[in-house]
Amino acid sequence: MRVNHASKLSVLYFVSYLNLMMISREAPLKEAILYMKKEFFKGETDMYGKITETHFNLAIQELKQK
Repeated sequence: MRVNHASKLSVLYFVSYLNLMMISREAPLKEAILYMKKEFFKGETDMYGKITETHFNLAIQELKQK
């Protein structure tokens, strides 16, 4: 997926993406997070900006509460 570096990805975007990773890979949240950090963020969670990084972390917290 191509992501514009100028865009700010939402919490809902990351909740949906992480859910898709967990369902399609039959993996727990922890594995989905590791995959996202490695493949989507290329090891740098702030590569799309601090707001996007914050939204990613908020999505993780939201999913942990479920």
